[in-house]
Amino acid sequence: MTTPAATLIVVDDDPEIRELLADYLGRHGYRVFTADGAEALHALRSERSPDLLIVDLMLPGDDGFTICRDVRKHSDVPIIMLTASADETDRILGLELGADDYLSKPFNPRELLARIKAVLRRTRSDAAPIPTGQARWVGFGQWQLDRMTRELIDEKGERTSLSGADFQLLQVFLEHPATVLSRDDLYALTRGRDAPPFDRSIDVHVCRLRQRLGEDAQHSQLIRTVRGAGYVLTAQVDALT
Repeated sequence: MTTPAATLIVVDDDPEIRELLADYLGRHGYRVFTADGAEALHALRSERSPDLLIVDLMLPGDDGFTICRDVRKHSDVPIIMLTASADETDRILGLELGADDYLSKPFNPRELLARIKAVLRRTRSDAAPIPTGQARWVGFGQWQLDRMTRELIDEKGERTSLSGADFQLLQVFLEHPATVLSRDDLYALTRGRDAPPFDRSIDVHVCRLRQRLGEDAQHSQLIRTVRGAGYVLTAQVDALT
């Protein structure tokens, strides 16, 4: 059976960029819809289940931050943010709001294509099946993880869905318990490439995952900071039946 083409929505206020990306990504097998800032939220609500969003941060009206915040209220669809700003604060805020990756303008369309493929590999459930012999259910600390549905279950049985980036990062920690992982290790294991110089996005993702686990940086017991070295998952990890 042929895998259906992934559906992308490109949100940018520059019509030339929208046309260029729609043409380029369309020639690589994707179904591409485009929208400017004013049309974005309407397009996201009317287009059924897009597989990935590409959103420019600097939009008039509802900017990329607003769109990301609105989408994350009701969807875990992966988001790649585009930014022309050299300010790292904008990129960090975008990641804190739930973006899965970012790319600085100007960029080579081939790099964007590679980022799209990498994010979809991490987040599409049909592209990331549970390996044979690997337990669907994993217990750690006071939590359980359902790997098939990508949901965290607390002691009361309440479920929380994880975004693709949060799930992938948690998977890495669960596969390396009691092991100090540097930022470079975590970046390479979750994204499949080396971290750019001075990149701090992993810190943002760890912070967001801690929040999912009901912890903060000062009092985290599950994912501890090892000063000058990285992070470590302290809980015992058990396969559940």
